[in-house]
Amino acid sequence: QYRMNQLIRTVVESDMAELKDFDIRNAKKMLQLLYVIAQQVPFSPNISKLAEQTGIHRNTLNNYLYFLEKAKLISLVYTSGRSTSILQKPDKIYLNNTALIYTLAEDKSNIGNVRETFFHSQVSQIYSFDLPKKGDFYVGNKYTSEVGGKNKTQKQIKDVGNAFVVKDDISFSSGNVIPLWLFGFLY
Repeated sequence: QYRMNQLIRTVVESDMAELKDFDIRNAKKMLQLLYVIAQQVPFSPNISKLAEQTGIHRNTLNNYLYFLEKAKLISLVYTSGRSTSILQKPDKIYLNNTALIYTLAEDKSNIGNVRETFFHSQVSQIYSFDLPKKGDFYVGNKYTSEVGGKNKTQKQIKDVGNAFVVKDDISFSSGNVIPLWLFGFLY
């Protein structure tokens, strides 16, 4: 865990200095923002509340989120059909991978968050992601997925075409139910 924290600091304090328009003097606030996000993700961010918790001006916060995404520390996800610009508030924020969850969120990690983050981190390497009206993710402008544990039902994606339930703690596929571990082969 110590090495992972050091790696995160190196990314923010050194690597991000190479990003266009990033001011290295903001590294400490950027790290603070990342830790606050880690305690809450995935969540629909309240920019005013995040600004208050981190001491970052709310007009600057979207830029910070943009820089953290460029550094591959977080992923910003938007509702399907909406344009994505640096000025637009994301609808959900995920850490880039599950190792970041366990490092930054420590004992506050949530299994549902870990599942969704794993699915997103694996599939987003190949396909675009949006948030659908029903389900957790709209993948590649074609597939709706609902991610959960072995007891997850079809309820949230009922009557949705091209919809799949992605379940943790199962070994085999059946119908439109796919084991979560299979998505690890996409990366």
